[in-house]
Amino acid sequence: MRKKDKLAYSAAMISIMTLISKGFGFFREVLIANRFGSGMETDTYFVAMTATVILMGTLGAALNTTLIPIFSEIGQRYGRKGKIRYLNNLVNILILASLLIVLLGYVFSPWVIRVLASGFQGEQFDLAVRLNRVGLPIAVFLGLTYVFSGFLHSSQVFGPSAISGLPYNLIFLAYLLFFGRDYKIVTLMAVSVIAALGQFLILLPAVRHLGYRYSFAFNLQDRYLKKAAGLVFPVLLGSAVQQINVIIDKTLASGLESGSISALNYASKINEMVIAVFIMAITTVVFPMLSKAFARDDMDSLRNILGQGINIILIITVPATIGLILLGQPMVHLFFERNAFDSRATYMTSQALIFYSIGLVGSSLRLMLNRVYYSFQDTRTPMVNGIIAVVVNLILNLILIKPMGHRGLALATSISATVTTLILFASLRKRIGQIGLVKYLICFLKTLAAALIMGIFVFLIYYRLGTILPEAKFIQIILLLVSIALGSLVYFGLTLAFKVEELKLILKK
Repeated sequence: MRKKDKLAYSAAMISIMTLISKGFGFFREVLIANRFGSGMETDTYFVAMTATVILMGTLGAALNTTLIPIFSEIGQRYGRKGKIRYLNNLVNILILASLLIVLLGYVFSPWVIRVLASGFQGEQFDLAVRLNRVGLPIAVFLGLTYVFSGFLHSSQVFGPSAISGLPYNLIFLAYLLFFGRDYKIVTLMAVSVIAALGQFLILLPAVRHLGYRYSFAFNLQDRYLKKAAGLVFPVLLGSAVQQINVIIDKTLASGLESGSISALNYASKINEMVIAVFIMAITTVVFPMLSKAFARDDMDSLRNILGQGINIILIITVPATIGLILLGQPMVHLFFERNAFDSRATYMTSQALIFYSIGLVGSSLRLMLNRVYYSFQDTRTPMVNGIIAVVVNLILNLILIKPMGHRGLALATSISATVTTLILFASLRKRIGQIGLVKYLICFLKTLAAALIMGIFVFLIYYRLGTILPEAKFIQIILLLVSIALGSLVYFGLTLAFKVEELKLILKK
């Protein structure tokens, strides 16, 4: 299989597997909203979950980014046995570190909750502390999941990581559908721990297939461990400041009307589904290509790879933004609103979704550009950019929260992502020269024109034709799906007519 075909195949495989996994994840969120609604308990659960995973999630994501080139270097010098020896050392150190995090998290849980949700008082505060302590073992499983995923990616094995969300979501669904008669929020957190364990266990067969066998190794003087620490610190700090954005939003939302945190959570999950399914697949496969091009000092290839990746992202995210703005409210109503999730929760969630979707293009491009800098082994620029994002987000939060409430928090996040993406573009142009900004702009304008025409078409179908159809939920779901399908056909037909080159590449591959 040719290199380009293999990369296209890998990206398609990751997208399909992630789409299936995220489909189950979306169903999980629907059921949680159905069983628990959008109020005090779910606000408390989401804050407690953030407190549980924030540190190890940040550390694990940073490790996953930096381990891939290190594993590749070790494999070239010392073969598979060297990689496995390094992995065992890393696993043992990580287990010790995560257990320490769990212990400290248990002791300092009240202080962590006060930072994350200063608006929680009395019974809600006590519940948040209890939920946080119940969920702390997630940190151990999450760290191991990230490390084993990095090992698999360094061996060009993408499938197990892509499907790791399946057992996670299926465990939730089994509880919510068959065992959750009382629907206690504490039980839901316990199920979260079991689900995190399942997500880790699904990786083990693939890791063992590559020859991994556990053995005790604990060497803090390992030179590759020191190299990883040097690379991971800026990535860790950059990821940490992103988590600070989450903390700021939840802290400010905790002082708003009940249900604000849950509305932001549900809306961000829908918005992030586009990024997880499509954008992560593209960046996962493009990252090693960029790294190799930079290692060869082949700037022409690097610009070509970068240009194709950015334009493909624009082709996906521009129509997705228009679609979410137009159909966000009916999507939330049809898929979430039932039982404990009432019309008020639908309104709050759909409003947050609209303002989150405004930043979808910026968030996706920023993810791609960060990978470009990491391929240069430049982890400092994304870190500084992340700090700027926090500052911009905080200022906008304070400006927008009073007139717009939780919608202002979502809009601030979108504006911050867009501004910092433009800064990354400017910095990249200074570093490598011309990067084809005119071509990106032309692609953006073509896709925007096609997406706006698509939006008018979808509006006429759903909001005009829909008025003469029965209001039964099943009929409305069919109408929504038909509107999306026909709108997609119109959009892709127009982009072909507008001669968007990357779309032809997508269809060909």
